[in-house]
Amino acid sequence: MTSGTLQTGQSLSRSFAERHLDPASRLGEILFGLIMVLGVTLTAGLTAPESDEGLWQLLLAAIGCNVAWGIIDATMYVMNCMTERAEKARLIEAVQSAPDERSAIDFIRKEIEPRFETLTAREDREQLCRSILRYVAHAEAPTTSVTKDDLYGAVAAFWLVFVACLPVAVPFLLLSGPTQALRVSNVLLIVMLFCVGHAWAQYAHASRLVAGLAMVTIGLTLVGVAWLLGG
Repeated sequence: MTSGTLQTGQSLSRSFAERHLDPASRLGEILFGLIMVLGVTLTAGLTAPESDEGLWQLLLAAIGCNVAWGIIDATMYVMNCMTERAEKARLIEAVQSAPDERSAIDFIRKEIEPRFETLTAREDREQLCRSILRYVAHAEAPTTSVTKDDLYGAVAAFWLVFVACLPVAVPFLLLSGPTQALRVSNVLLIVMLFCVGHAWAQYAHASRLVAGLAMVTIGLTLVGVAWLLGG
């Protein structure tokens, strides 16, 4: 495979994920996948023998964790999408079945005020409620079944988790000792955790350095626990 072909494949995978997941969600998928694979490989390292069999055991643990967590995240993504649409459908049905306009507006206000109370003035929220009422009164409730976009998003979630965590498996293929390979894998994971935290800071309105170090702290804590247990 040429470098041009590889770059094209990476570009296509990024554009696919960008179309179906927002930036914070993409970083979240990568972050949780990294934390999970770190915990799993450390646990597997507690019992892995110092032999080729130990390397194989750690490699399977890393790849298996990637696959399993990717499937879990993909499933949760679909369920979250369905839940969000169900909430919208419930709002539309409740407003349309309200006995009068005041009851409908009161229901809308109860739904939106917790989200907009710190961002809008009370009179603005009242206008917003009436605007929502005018739209919802004739809107059609969204489907609560699985849609094509749900499945695309699920595939994107799985792909991000799987591909982002693959670098941690490389040491188990290149190095001869399970302990050494595990340590190198741990270092790679911690560096990747810092990078994800650094990138995520812009969406959390936090310091990039602090966010990156916070992710590293989580990783080091997991490594420290494993060492204390004999890993």
